[in-house]
Amino acid sequence: MERSITAFSFALVAALASALVLMVQAQLNPGFISIDCGAQNSYTDYVTNIDFFTDKGFIESGESMQISTKFIGQQFRQWLKNLRRFPSGMRNCYTLKPDKGKNNTYLIRASFWYADYDDKNRPPIFDLYIDVNHWDTVDNSDKTHYEIVYVAQRDDIQVCLVNIGQGVPFISALELRPLDNSIYHIESGFLRLWKRYDVGGPNSTIRYPDDVYDRIWEGWNSPFWLMLNPGTSASDLSNNNDEYKVPGEVLRTAQTASDANTTLFYCLLPDNVTSKFIWFFHFAETQILPSGQQRELTVSTRDGRFEETVGLEYLKPVTIVSTPVSGSQINFSFKATTMQSGYPPPIINAFEFFQIKELLNAPTAQDDVKALTSTKAEYTVNKDSWQGDPCVPRKFAWDGMNCSYGNPPRVISLNLSSSNLSGIISSSLSNLLELESLDLSNNQLTGAIPETLANLPKLRILNLSGNKLNGSVPNALKRRHEDKTLDLSLNNNPDLCQESPCSKKKAKNSFLVPVVASVSVVFVVICVLSIGLIRRKRTLESSERTLGLKNRPFKYEEVSRITGNFGQVIGEGGFGKVYLGALDNSTVVAVKILSESSKQGYKEFQAEARLLMIVHHRNLVSLFGYCNESRHMALIYEYMANGNLRQHLSGKVKIPPTEDHPKVLTWSKRLHIAVDAAQGLDYLHNGCKPPIIHRDLKTTNILLNEDFQAKIADFGLSRAFATENDIYVSTCPAGTPGYLDPEFQSSGNITKKSDVYSFGIILFELITGRPAIMRSRDGSTTMHILEWLIPIVESGDIHSIMDPRLKGEFDINSAWKLVEIAMSCTRPTAIQRPDINHVLAELKESLVSKSSGSFEMTSLELHSDIAPIAR
Repeated sequence: MERSITAFSFALVAALASALVLMVQAQLNPGFISIDCGAQNSYTDYVTNIDFFTDKGFIESGESMQISTKFIGQQFRQWLKNLRRFPSGMRNCYTLKPDKGKNNTYLIRASFWYADYDDKNRPPIFDLYIDVNHWDTVDNSDKTHYEIVYVAQRDDIQVCLVNIGQGVPFISALELRPLDNSIYHIESGFLRLWKRYDVGGPNSTIRYPDDVYDRIWEGWNSPFWLMLNPGTSASDLSNNNDEYKVPGEVLRTAQTASDANTTLFYCLLPDNVTSKFIWFFHFAETQILPSGQQRELTVSTRDGRFEETVGLEYLKPVTIVSTPVSGSQINFSFKATTMQSGYPPPIINAFEFFQIKELLNAPTAQDDVKALTSTKAEYTVNKDSWQGDPCVPRKFAWDGMNCSYGNPPRVISLNLSSSNLSGIISSSLSNLLELESLDLSNNQLTGAIPETLANLPKLRILNLSGNKLNGSVPNALKRRHEDKTLDLSLNNNPDLCQESPCSKKKAKNSFLVPVVASVSVVFVVICVLSIGLIRRKRTLESSERTLGLKNRPFKYEEVSRITGNFGQVIGEGGFGKVYLGALDNSTVVAVKILSESSKQGYKEFQAEARLLMIVHHRNLVSLFGYCNESRHMALIYEYMANGNLRQHLSGKVKIPPTEDHPKVLTWSKRLHIAVDAAQGLDYLHNGCKPPIIHRDLKTTNILLNEDFQAKIADFGLSRAFATENDIYVSTCPAGTPGYLDPEFQSSGNITKKSDVYSFGIILFELITGRPAIMRSRDGSTTMHILEWLIPIVESGDIHSIMDPRLKGEFDINSAWKLVEIAMSCTRPTAIQRPDINHVLAELKESLVSKSSGSFEMTSLELHSDIAPIAR
């Protein structure tokens, strides 16, 4: 007995202790939602003391995975070691339910770490949505964290991952942090974080518990500014903090100018001139100044659209918020108001800047959402598309549903026929007040028909046939059917009484009914099969006509023979593998085989074949023929002996050098390659009627023959336009990161100038030898070539950007000319870029450029991501 009491006491103490721990942690993480996506168990992060939970209950789809074992040891944060992937469905959504609900401000952060979890070494690219609006496009080769500040429109917040055809979406972690509603305020839209910097801070991050809102602060130092020695402790600043509650550890570090006469400048070069940004500058005086002095500075933009002066008091943090600013170049200056010798110079302790994203889509009416969510739960509807908002965006609307797109959108039609529904008819359906058509036929529904369905004011079609309903039909529904305001279908409900009054005697089924039904079913099946065979035959014939196989066919046996039974692989891409082959006349060819797992897909393969049938130019790769037999599809091209341009610029080419063709491309050869590629592109844009847009120009698609003549290849994404000035709007980004036109990425508008932008990036690769996306040696960070190059070009130091493998052997005049051409091609908006025929003329001029000692550089408009400017 004593042992039992002792055991009970111990269990009680243990339970109380556990409850106390949970209470303490809840107080430490008030309102935090922290999800380790794909994790098997919940836990407390030992660095931050934040409780992380599994994603059970937050999402209904996906598969739990773990990152590759070769990366496990590189990541000490547990929540980046697991992930959830979504191989099924176009849109998959997490549902977050914050304690404070709607009309409150939250920081929401989604984290992605690919870490080769699928052993493909190919990070996917996909879209991220917050409720019904686009948040960002996730490119895991670019960054890990995506963060916004968002005012919840409803009590639930949905974070959705959308498959855009460039790999399987996945997510590692999802976090929500409640914020004070008085900070980060904007009148509309939401804030997408670009950067959050601890100026003068160490090369590490600061977050919770130092930051009560769990913002992540990165240490950042400008090489052109001076470090300000911390004159106080973090705790002194934290005790006097303002509403933004910037951690004292962040505020105690700062950078400054050399004296009061020197102004600090910071420059942002956006990808899109129409994007609007808002800045939050955080200041704190950490030094005791001489008597009578106070540090006072003015923060302003160069164009004068924003200006504010702030005086700093010792250990009293101050935050300045800019007005929304935009433009091709956004410059902020920090200038001391008193510029006398001995007075304190300007400082900056920390800053954040966000892009303002508008809420372009309005969500479905809340009553409709609640009704459908309840119906989904009641019937356990298992449809891939039934995630996120039912109607919005329109391309993601739930299967079986039509909506009206007013403000707000409403559900007007619901078809759940043959959906394996069982149980009674859900009362929630009676709350869809705009419903015009409801089809619940061919399910296993039982019970009586609810009379409330007759109260749906706009219902015109109600199909309940093929169920197991019983009882009598409500009089209100009968009256609406009789006065022809409702088309009511109730057949094949054997226990349903449609008479008035109902007879209690149950009619016996005759033998004729099942026989007739069986014959009918057989007849329908035969008809369906016949129609299917006819359609398949027509599809195959249409496909053959489209590809032109009747003109230049190759049998699969021929393809196997000319490649030596696919003996030598010479390349591989999104479509599949490329094999070396030889025709009967000994002509060497390259044979591209479409694999069944191809990301490029049949449509792109077909587009390339169709286009190359009609275009012919000495700077476009030629097509010899096709094969399209069942699952075997192949394209046979001319063989390009010297591989692609990227191989030569990277030094990874395997072709042995010769006297005529050394290992490193000479400056003269680079100029000729640029002209060749421009000629091919000019033919597509201006020589073809209608014009053809390539859409995936890059150095790996510039191939070199035995004489190093350049030819454009890979036309799978190409598109022909009806007129010269056509614009095509794409809902799915196409192309390669680094080469994509920034205007296309933001608007989806594709024009000939999109190709011109990509060509400008190719020119910069020819000049520098560097790839479009440059990676650090350990692969942890990336930088776009423009971000690295533009500040150097602005300083006038062309030698620092030239490919070091040239060893200084280049013509300075033509080099500057090529830089100028490339800069004009990569301007942020299409209207600012030249046509390719103008570019071609300029390139030809650079070929005959002679060195004349000096060269005056014209004024160039700069545009990249971020570049601090020294003054």
